Amino acid sequence: MKILLASPRGFCAGVKRAVETVTVALEKYGSPVYVRHEIVHNKNVVHDLKKRGAVFVKEVSEVPVGSLVIFSAHGVGKNVYEEAKKRGVYMLDATCPLVSKVHVMSKRHERQGFKIILIGHKGHPEVEGTMGQSEQPIHLVETKEDVEKLSFDTHEKLAYITQTTLSLDETKEVIEALKKRYPSIVGPKNGDLCYATTNRQEAVKNIIDECDLLFIIGSKNSSNSNRLMEIGKQRGIPSHLIDSKEEVQEAWLKEINTIGISSGASAPEHLVEELVEHIKQLYPHVIIEECSVKDEDVAFFAPIFPEIKKEN
Repeated sequence: MKILLASPRGFCAGVKRAVETVTVALEKYGSPVYVRHEIVHNKNVVHDLKKRGAVFVKEVSEVPVGSLVIFSAHGVGKNVYEEAKKRGVYMLDATCPLVSKVHVMSKRHERQGFKIILIGHKGHPEVEGTMGQSEQPIHLVETKEDVEKLSFDTHEKLAYITQTTLSLDETKEVIEALKKRYPSIVGPKNGDLCYATTNRQEAVKNIIDECDLLFIIGSKNSSNSNRLMEIGKQRGIPSHLIDSKEEVQEAWLKEINTIGISSGASAPEHLVEELVEHIKQLYPHVIIEECSVKDEDVAFFAPIFPEIKKEN
């Protein structure tokens, strides 16, 4: 049995920043600290932070007046900030800086009179946050087929932005369709896709042709983890998105010689290590090979923590 470990994998800089934000807030202010939605899309991370005293809520209206609310790495719309201000709660923004960059671009396009098209998945928190940055409607497309349904005239001022955690190949297809239909459309010079999303997809592509089976550690609601699993499925390789080793079925491993393993940008490395150890227990003679396509040295500054006045 051979295991190919795709690298880079696991926590990206934005996820590290978000998780550390909640951790430091708990140390600084004590429990409870409220978090609007999941801080990142990983069941294990959320469970661990809950044990430490974080309270996850769906909306700001659930946060007691005078308490702290942390906004997740996916970002929020302007209406959420306004609601928090009116409610009288302290705010701490853990939005990934790369998502914030897309928000800034959206606002700039709006000021310059562009109509904005967003490439992304409907209902995803990042998409909802990005669409909530503009006073004007932002038009969402998910596929190249959606582009054909747009009703803009070719002479209109159009700009596109994208969700940061999409498939590199599928996003390229949609952008090409937009440019073909609207030749004067403008977009980000270097693209909006997160460096970590791109790197993890390239790392899986690097090993997939040697694999008989692919495991991606990540939660079902993690967009970037799903995109990694899809790479294997598109190659016809049995591919499984799992939260931990406990979900592995031994039947999956029968007549398998080479297993590829990676993890989404919100999955902690210890889950990968536990999966490898689990396979080694089932198959004593296992060769493990680290397959790296790129080194990552990105880091983001922590957000500014507010001074909270405690009630006497």
